[in-house]
Amino acid sequence: MTGVTRTSVSLLRAASTTSAAASSSRVAVAVARRSVAPLARSMMTASTSALRASALTRASPVLSMQRRTMFIQTESTPNEDSLKFLPGRQVMESGTHEFLDTRASMASPLAKKLFNIPGIVGVFYGPDFVTVSKDAEHQWSTLKPEIYSSIMEFFTAGHPLFTDPESSHGSSDTVILETDSEVVAMIKELLDTRVRPAIQEDGGDLEYRGFGEDTDGIVKVKLKGSCRGCDSSTVTLKSGIERMLKHYIPEVNGVEQVLDPEEEIALDEFAKLEQKLEKDRKKERDMGFSL
Repeated sequence: MTGVTRTSVSLLRAASTTSAAASSSRVAVAVARRSVAPLARSMMTASTSALRASALTRASPVLSMQRRTMFIQTESTPNEDSLKFLPGRQVMESGTHEFLDTRASMASPLAKKLFNIPGIVGVFYGPDFVTVSKDAEHQWSTLKPEIYSSIMEFFTAGHPLFTDPESSHGSSDTVILETDSEVVAMIKELLDTRVRPAIQEDGGDLEYRGFGEDTDGIVKVKLKGSCRGCDSSTVTLKSGIERMLKHYIPEVNGVEQVLDPEEEIALDEFAKLEQKLEKDRKKERDMGFSL
């Protein structure tokens, strides 16, 4: 009996030890699960965040690529203070448009943005280019990066070029009207098909202002964009436009440039300044000073 009892006690102790071990194992597993669960949740959260970040990163480069793939080219013009920027897309639907001051630039968000850059004095829109003109005090090396940025941000954002959509068609000065004579119609056609493309290659344009058909036979035009104030504008008028028109149309006696009132005032002031400087130089020479 004693042997049986001892055997039973031993079995009970073994069973108790096994049960305790199993219980300890269950406790350890439960503890491990409790420890692992937050870690797993943390890892899942981190993984989800990483996936979201990855998705955003995948989406972001698309926009970034759109901005970076817009390659803006520049071309020099005969006017050293005017530079032609080509964004690689259409600018004007038809015709051209010019802005000569901040007030006029209010009609176009891009022109307004460009005029906010110190040193910019003119903005001209062509079919597929933007000509920007500066004053003589500023250098292109400091202006070009900001102009690049302004043009790129504007076109990639897809903003309208004008606050009034009708302005995107520009002027229609060379449209042949029913009231035009045969001579005037020929002048307009030559200006539009022969002269205008060549001038736009240099970042400028011209505007037909009339023809003295019954008077002096003079064709009046207004130069725009890079051609405005260019040293070679006289050569362009006389050696280019005038010679071609007189060759094809015998009724044409010459070509003259028309100036706006503001331009005439500016030229008058410049002429007065030149006269004053010449008087000062003459006075200094008379006093024995050499220049």
